Amino acid sequence: MDRRSLMKRAGIAGVLASGIAPAVHAQAAVRWRLASSFPKSLDTIFGSAETFSRTVKELSGGKFEVSVHAAGELMPAFGVVDALQNGTIEMAQTAPYYFTGKDPIFAFGCAVPFGLTARQMDAWMEHGNGRKLLDAFYAKYNMKSFSAGNTGTQMGGWYRKEIKTVGDLKGLKMRLGGGLFGETMAKLGVVAQNMPAGEVYQALEKGTLDATEFVGPYDDEKLGFNKVAPFYYYPGWWEGGAELEFFVNTKSYEALSPEFKAMVDTATQVAARDMTAKYDALNPIALKRLVAAKTQLKGFSKEIMDAGFKSSMEVFAEHEGRSAEFRRIHQDMRAFQRDQILWSRFSEFRFDSYLTTVKV
Repeated sequence: MDRRSLMKRAGIAGVLASGIAPAVHAQAAVRWRLASSFPKSLDTIFGSAETFSRTVKELSGGKFEVSVHAAGELMPAFGVVDALQNGTIEMAQTAPYYFTGKDPIFAFGCAVPFGLTARQMDAWMEHGNGRKLLDAFYAKYNMKSFSAGNTGTQMGGWYRKEIKTVGDLKGLKMRLGGGLFGETMAKLGVVAQNMPAGEVYQALEKGTLDATEFVGPYDDEKLGFNKVAPFYYYPGWWEGGAELEFFVNTKSYEALSPEFKAMVDTATQVAARDMTAKYDALNPIALKRLVAAKTQLKGFSKEIMDAGFKSSMEVFAEHEGRSAEFRRIHQDMRAFQRDQILWSRFSEFRFDSYLTTVKV
């Protein structure tokens, strides 16, 4: 039985029962360092890295340990890919679209405007061509990828003023997470700023930023954005399901025994599932608290959504014209998405739409 079959059939208990644990005792201890792009205060995202580390240690009986370091401890939040490429660290946890300055293809590992939802992303990555296509790309940076969890569809961000029309976006200084969304919003007149989440509050408070988007109610409440920007918009059409990734230095991974590789594979799945479930559990409760605290919750108008879609498609077309690899990955994702949208019409969309009309 190969590693993935073992992992899928057995889970943690099965891995231990299958004879891996005894084999581990005969191996030399392994110590890795994992650098995250997120602060410790975000127990959702950063917590995924901690869950991974804890699971690996438990599976190996302490023979394989991964120390977890928050953004800024070992290196800046956006320095993790360079560190992996150079072999300075063995592992990182990050949002791939932070690195579109290196290559726009990085965005597909996280989220693109009007892209996949969390479940669709998981399906494309693990049972479509997503993981295969992206790992072939990541090989240029001496690394491979595993899911670290998905935030689900994000909110549209916090604004110091109301955004009623497309014209209201012109000249707006907005912190954006990265990726192709910045280029899309630039076409609508937004001045995109890319900065770590921990620096945003002060920038909003001082007025050097007019708006920010991050994830959703639970994280945003922790970061205090409601105190400095009263208008909270939805949905985040640029992040229909943002995937966080564990990046692993290829040489470090290949140096592991088959047993330790199986533990990395399994522990990433445990961490990813836990993070997504945590967001789904905590976001609605946090949203109710924010509204009770006078947050003004507003939906983007159809005019703004349509303008965002048009500018997004223009950005994709421009990048496809420059890169055959970008085109191949983008077209593969959209073909997969079309089938997913078709299926959703008869399953979850219809089901969810009905439930919003009745009292449960």
